[in-house]
Amino acid sequence: MATSRINIRRARIVRAVTVVLAGIVIGSAGYWAILTVLERAQTERTTARFDPPVWAGQNVPGACSGGFYARHDRTIVLTIVAHCAIPGFTLRDGTGRAIGVFGPMAQLADCPAGRFCSPSDILTLALVADHIPWGHLNMVDLGAGGYRTIEAGTRPLACADIAVGDRVETDGREHYREGKVLESGPYEFTTDTMFPCMITSDIPVVVGDSGGAVLVNGAPAGITSRNVGGHLGFTPLAEGLDNLGLTLCTTPDCDLSPATALQPGR
Repeated sequence: MATSRINIRRARIVRAVTVVLAGIVIGSAGYWAILTVLERAQTERTTARFDPPVWAGQNVPGACSGGFYARHDRTIVLTIVAHCAIPGFTLRDGTGRAIGVFGPMAQLADCPAGRFCSPSDILTLALVADHIPWGHLNMVDLGAGGYRTIEAGTRPLACADIAVGDRVETDGREHYREGKVLESGPYEFTTDTMFPCMITSDIPVVVGDSGGAVLVNGAPAGITSRNVGGHLGFTPLAEGLDNLGLTLCTTPDCDLSPATALQPGR
């Protein structure tokens, strides 16, 4: 890609950026209501939830939406959007029982002074035993879009694998939506995390969409990260997994078992 084209795309993204999804209310109550009406036809589930539920693609209590299941050595984790969690913090349910422990954020060492740079807007949630959906770790729950199985050998998509016009799917806030890729390029908003690659789509987003799994042409591709001009902006999955030393789960038990998996803190 020529330098001039990169600069043009960079300028478009910077001009279009409005707010971080988790930080500032977007629009008005009227906008939210209109969007809800438009989405209602796409949000009714046709599949039952497992027990424990598959959180990949769905809401995680207290931590926005889940991305994808992966493993760090012998620990099963769920990717979580970095701006909805605190590294080292133990996430608990309403009764005070532990759900899991947040790991470090994906981070790039090569970064301008005073800024935070990341390949993808993720960290991990290392799950305690009773929140691991054994037998379903290679699945993503897209609600009305159904369960999607990540087949053995599937490679998570990187920025370079995603092209303008590719089909995009997500289920943030349990509202299934689909659209297409509009463009991609560096995200260098002056008061935010810097990302080498932010992919934008024509899917509308509001507060609460953060962290949801994004599929591109049916493949695991990214994490819902930002509102870019009212549209879904997501960071690529492959770069984030690689930065954190994670292996995407592509088998039902992620090549582990309840007996061989390690628990947080052990």
